[in-house]
Amino acid sequence: MSASSSLDPIISLIHQNNRFLVISHFRPDGDAIGCSLAMGLCLLNLHKDVTIWNEDGLPERFKFLEEAGRITVPEPNTAPFDVVFILDTAVRNRAGDACLAAIPPGAIWVNIDHHVSNDRLGDITYVDTSAPATGQILFELFAHGRFPVTKAMANALYAAISTDTGSFQYPSTTARTYAITAELVAAGVNVGEINQNLYETCPRRRLELLRALLNVLHFSSEDRVASFALTAATAKNIGTIPDDTEGLIDTIRSIEGVIVAAFFEEVSEGLIRISLRSKNPKIDVCAICAEFGGGGHKLAAGARIMRPLQAVQAEVLGAIDRHIRGAA
Repeated sequence: MSASSSLDPIISLIHQNNRFLVISHFRPDGDAIGCSLAMGLCLLNLHKDVTIWNEDGLPERFKFLEEAGRITVPEPNTAPFDVVFILDTAVRNRAGDACLAAIPPGAIWVNIDHHVSNDRLGDITYVDTSAPATGQILFELFAHGRFPVTKAMANALYAAISTDTGSFQYPSTTARTYAITAELVAAGVNVGEINQNLYETCPRRRLELLRALLNVLHFSSEDRVASFALTAATAKNIGTIPDDTEGLIDTIRSIEGVIVAAFFEEVSEGLIRISLRSKNPKIDVCAICAEFGGGGHKLAAGARIMRPLQAVQAEVLGAIDRHIRGAA
C-alpha cells in the first residue's frame, strides 16, 4: 500500500485500464453518492467499462441526480475488475460486507478520501485532509487529468461538496471550494433547483422522526452537550428508512450554548450507531469516536458499538464530558 502525494499515478491507471468498479461507504451521504456518480460518469465518458456499487444502494433523496440510477447494490459472481475506486471511505470495512464479498480478487485498489482517520487502505491512496469534501479532490483530479466535466458530473460534484460543507457553512470551506463551485455552476449546475432537492424536499416521515427525537432530547455536561437516541422500535413504528436520519443531528448542534451534539441510533439489537458533531475545534470528536473504534473528522465523526443503547449512551457521553473538561 502506498500513500501518494500526486494525482498522476491515478490518472495513469485510468488511462492504462478498462474495467472499473466504483464504491463508497455504506449509509452513504451526499459526498459518497456524488463522488461515486461523478467518478463513474467520468470513466464512462472515457469509454471505460464501469460499475458503480453501494452496499445500501441509492438513497431516495439523491434519485433526482442525473444518471444516479447507475448506482446499484453489489452483484455476486461478477467478472474481475482491473481497478476498484473506493471513495470517501477511511476504512475498507466501511464499504460493507456484501460489497467486499462480491468483489473478485486481483484488482488494484485506489482510495481517494479526506478523513483524518484514513488507514491507507488502497494500493494507491490519495488523502487530502484539508479538503472539505472528497468531491473537491475529485474535481482536482478531473482538472489535472484534463477529463471533461459534464453537466451530470457537475451536479454530482456540487451535491458532494455542498452537503459535506453543510451548504458551505463549515469552517473547512475555503476560497478554493467557492472557486470550484463557480466552475461547476458554469458547467451547468442550476443552484436553485439542486438546492431545493437537497435541502427543501423531504418525506413527511422524516419530520415525524424529528418530532420523536426531540421528545427524548437530553442535555448534559452543564448543557454543553445535546443528544437524542432512536430506538429500533421507534424507527419501526414511524416507518423510517436509514437515510431519514441524515442531517438531523444538525438541528440540535445549532442550539445556543451546545458545543457537541450526539445522535445514538439502534441499528439492530445490540448494535448502536453513534454520530458526533462539534462546534469547538478544541473538542475533537474524531478522537472521541476513535476510543470506540470509529473515526472521521475533527468536527464530525462516528462509530458503531456492540452494546445495549443505554450503556453506549452513558459511555460516550462520559467520554465527551471528559474531553470537554480537559479542554477547559
